[in-house]
Amino acid sequence: MVETTNAVLADILAGRRDVVVFDGVCVMCSALMRFTARFDTQQRFEFVTAQSPLGAALYHHLGLDTDVYQTNIVFVGGTPNLKSGSLVALLGAMGWPWRAAVIFKLVPKPIRDSIYSLIARNRYRLFGRTETCEVPTERVRKRLIA
Repeated sequence: MVETTNAVLADILAGRRDVVVFDGVCVMCSALMRFTARFDTQQRFEFVTAQSPLGAALYHHLGLDTDVYQTNIVFVGGTPNLKSGSLVALLGAMGWPWRAAVIFKLVPKPIRDSIYSLIARNRYRLFGRTETCEVPTERVRKRLIA
């Protein structure tokens, strides 16, 4: 059965699905998705490319620009986490040893987000980009919903 964008969107916002929304052409963002697929042993997270209709719907819902994708979005229990908070929420939800990343909450959010934004603005130059979203492995394909 094919799920509609609206049905999946409703599930995410209601907290029934935990999701990582990432820039599918960004090499660094795709590496984060692969890292999550590998180390999220409970397979808690599903993945959505920002360029997909569902990704665009999530960006629009949060009032974010769909032209630049300068933040990953991590939904945990229906709560959207942006910028540095997306990484802390993702790692915190993955269990030990990744949960130790919550120590970054000791760094004031404006400082964390400034560093995140600096890297996000320069991510293509620093890490590269692909012309299309990469072909996912079987492990990732099972969890890629858009």
